[in-house]
Amino acid sequence: MTAHDRLARREAAPALMRLSRALSRLDSVLTVMNTGAHPDDEHSGLMAWLRFGCGMRVVIACSTRGEGGQNALGPERGELLGMVRTREMEEAARVLDCDVAWVGFGPNDPVHDFGFSKDGDDTFARWGEALVVERMARAYRSYRPDIVLPTFLDVPGQHGHHRAMTRAAEQAIALAADPAALTDHPNGPWTVTHHYLPAWSGGGATYDDALPPPPATLQVTADLQDPVTGAAYQEIGQWSRARHASQGMGHWSDTPQTTWQLHRVGGAAEDTIAQSLPQTLDDLAALAGPAADAIQVAAKAIAQAQDAFPKTAQIRDALAKADAALEAAQVVALPDFQAAHGHRLTRKRRELDAALAEAAGLSLIVTVEPAALIPGGTSTLRVVQTTPITALDVTLSPHLPEGATGPATKLEKGTAALQIKVAKDAPFTAPFGANFDPLGGNGSGWLNMSATIAGRTIQTRVDTEEPLTVGPAHRFAVRPFQFIRQIGDTAPLIASIGAGPIPDFHCPDGWDVQYAGSTLMITPPDGKGSGLATIPAQIDGRRAQSVTQAQFPHIGTVSYPEGASLQVLTLDLALPQTARIAYIGSGDSVGSWLLRLGLDVTMLDDIAPDEDFAAYTTVLVGVVSFGNRPDLVAATQRLHQFVHAGGHLVTLYQRPDQGWNADTTPPRPLKIGTPSLRWRVTDPAAQVTILTPDHPLLTGPNPITAADFGGWDKERGLYFAAAWDDAYTPLLSMSDASEEPLIGALVSGQIGAGRHTHTSLVLHHQMDRLVPGAFRLMCNLVQPA
Repeated sequence: MTAHDRLARREAAPALMRLSRALSRLDSVLTVMNTGAHPDDEHSGLMAWLRFGCGMRVVIACSTRGEGGQNALGPERGELLGMVRTREMEEAARVLDCDVAWVGFGPNDPVHDFGFSKDGDDTFARWGEALVVERMARAYRSYRPDIVLPTFLDVPGQHGHHRAMTRAAEQAIALAADPAALTDHPNGPWTVTHHYLPAWSGGGATYDDALPPPPATLQVTADLQDPVTGAAYQEIGQWSRARHASQGMGHWSDTPQTTWQLHRVGGAAEDTIAQSLPQTLDDLAALAGPAADAIQVAAKAIAQAQDAFPKTAQIRDALAKADAALEAAQVVALPDFQAAHGHRLTRKRRELDAALAEAAGLSLIVTVEPAALIPGGTSTLRVVQTTPITALDVTLSPHLPEGATGPATKLEKGTAALQIKVAKDAPFTAPFGANFDPLGGNGSGWLNMSATIAGRTIQTRVDTEEPLTVGPAHRFAVRPFQFIRQIGDTAPLIASIGAGPIPDFHCPDGWDVQYAGSTLMITPPDGKGSGLATIPAQIDGRRAQSVTQAQFPHIGTVSYPEGASLQVLTLDLALPQTARIAYIGSGDSVGSWLLRLGLDVTMLDDIAPDEDFAAYTTVLVGVVSFGNRPDLVAATQRLHQFVHAGGHLVTLYQRPDQGWNADTTPPRPLKIGTPSLRWRVTDPAAQVTILTPDHPLLTGPNPITAADFGGWDKERGLYFAAAWDDAYTPLLSMSDASEEPLIGALVSGQIGAGRHTHTSLVLHHQMDRLVPGAFRLMCNLVQPA
């Protein structure tokens, strides 16, 4: 984290705002869990009202890390995108002051984002229905939500991931309440009493809900503005959504939403949400028997603290009185009350500790130097308190990743430092954690802080500025690490080696790896066989780790480590020999792949205002580039002239709502279908029918057959063309099971002396996954007109 990052974070949450938010947590004893499938699925505006307007604890339960989605910010895809979106979800949760309960743990977990799905059954076939339901039930027992609200409806026309999570949220209610189930869970059974569904359709440009929403049994109405910020609660929700920048989220409205219609599953109409439950400490006291008086004392003291804002001395005294009263209530509470409501008192005391810390001025900055822990290494954890505090005996005890140790220490004169030692055999930290808690204690390392404030001993957790992880001492630094070669080519493949120890490679039969200075030479066997060869690497006796990173202002730096290998794809591939290609991309790696194949490619990262493209035979436009490249949009008419003059314009898939105008963007009208759910093929093994086998784009330089569509990953394509000018000819037909064939995956038309070809196939993803047919088809598509 840079100095500017730190300043910006502290400016966004000044001390009095933090204290006000900490006091507002004490208003309610209810917990609401909003469930979804991807980061950015949450009902942000509604959750802002329930948290800041009603004081409820809010938990976002999310099943995937979004690694199968798109990225509006840059080239990060797959695993690294999952890390970006995980951090975005956590930053969004920080704005909403809410928890995140992750149900899936990245691309190597069964519950992951495998791309689009049209059906909940198909999603569960990949995830495992019983596994998701069990994980949701465990989340219910851990967080004990009174209210569960899935974001979407389980109806045809909705994303299959959404449908699966909505179904799992309902099924998990019975499992969490079953005393004979999940007996290993430290918490006993828990019954979710209020299960709601949105009483509005989830249809739109992407989804097309085929059934009407259920009738509303409740209208939630927010106040017009939050008293702390002066903003509408829906606007606060959009502040949170703006953290999902990789998905283009965060929008302004002149008329912020203030009402939400909900349907109580199996319940009657209500005037307020969860109206039959105890909402406040006073409500809880009415059920508490011998603990009632102490709980009422606590409630009154909390009200005094809130009324005293911003007088911190009075706030501290009142909060200390409330904490002592709740401690007394816990001592005398009857077993039945403890079983039903004891968790509410425990949570409230933790929130009181956090509020006392804020009232005492405790706002520690915790850094680690060096930030990346390595096996056998050491680091220094430094703590700074820049402003005066009224707490006494501040003790800091580190909670560290497995294999790391460090002593407890005292905060003296606003500073502290402790040495962290990491064992040589310390395991690397898993990239995807299990949860996010706005009260601290996140990732694999933090500080446990105890202090005496107004005569009470508090316990809180303080996170490090950057996540504390154990990673490799030496990273696998070989570039490139993926190669393409033609059958029969015996020339060595050349890569460069970065600084650090030279890896050991375990070569398959016939392969050889040699070093010459900083150069790595990979010699293939003499045989003519095709296929993918994987050559794993080791460093210091452990599997070498390849670490990719992404850095953005709204999330900082994220890293994804994985076991490293060299990969070599050998295939039957012919190149278009006379093609001169201009590549206009916005994040995908297609242009880089074509360069590595040996084609004549110019990367047009910035299109000059006078560029006429006459130097090229082919202009290739990368996925969704019209939505991300203003210079490309400005060059549209010049691209039309290029086509008419004899050039070949190739456009990979584009979004209809991001820079693509059906009448003016392509050289001839071509409409992309909406809602997009109906204009995609999600089954990567869906049968492909070649409609025009003698078309020049399918006959050479590589003859394209059904075999070229084997071994695809994630999906066939998306944003298919739905209608087009008579100049275009559809070349392929395909469909998901039980659906009518779509013929807009690949269309091409002769226009003037040239050609425009548009494809919605996910060729960029298949090339990254080293699918042979994608390279063969791409080489055909970029040939001259």
